[in-house]
Amino acid sequence: MKLYMFEHCSLCFRVRMTAALTRAHLQEVVVLDDDTETMVALVGKRQIPILVKDDGQPMLESMEMVKYMDRLGASVLTGVEKPAIAALEDQITPKAARLTQPRYLLLGLPEFGNIAALDHYQVRKRKALGDLVELRANTRRYIDELMPDLEAIDRLIESPQAVNGTLSLDDVRVLPIMRSLAVVKGLRFPQRLRDYFETMMTRIGHQPLPAI
Repeated sequence: MKLYMFEHCSLCFRVRMTAALTRAHLQEVVVLDDDTETMVALVGKRQIPILVKDDGQPMLESMEMVKYMDRLGASVLTGVEKPAIAALEDQITPKAARLTQPRYLLLGLPEFGNIAALDHYQVRKRKALGDLVELRANTRRYIDELMPDLEAIDRLIESPQAVNGTLSLDDVRVLPIMRSLAVVKGLRFPQRLRDYFETMMTRIGHQPLPAI
């Protein structure tokens, strides 16, 4: 299988962590941010992630990719899901974007491997979020607005090894967004959430992105 991805992409990381947990062979292909041509050639539109299965058929929805990979062998995502986790993910995602997306372009990531790709990202994100420098300047306010949601997730974590005690799709919801938020220097996860993040990242063999 081949995953077309951005290094910073949390939806891509859902698939990458599942590959690690299931020990599936996954070839990762980082696409430049301005390489719309490759995406269109694969699936007819601009979208990331794209999973190309061994039979050559592409998949577009990240959670369907996760479920597909988990079914290839002995399933590892066998635990129950909690509606509260999915609800908190929905609440956190737009708040996280204001903190994380203005920072990714400063990390030297491969999807920004040339000036055109970096400029393309900046234009896209300015249209979606506003001035990126101003967003970074408001970091403390955005952290304060986010913390109640992180504390709510912290209270729900049952084990450093799995959000609900046994690995489930909720882990695929929580870990990628925590990996994204870890790029925000000065943001401290609550204790159980921090223990979970560090334990799971070690388990799947991935290093956190730099914090800035």
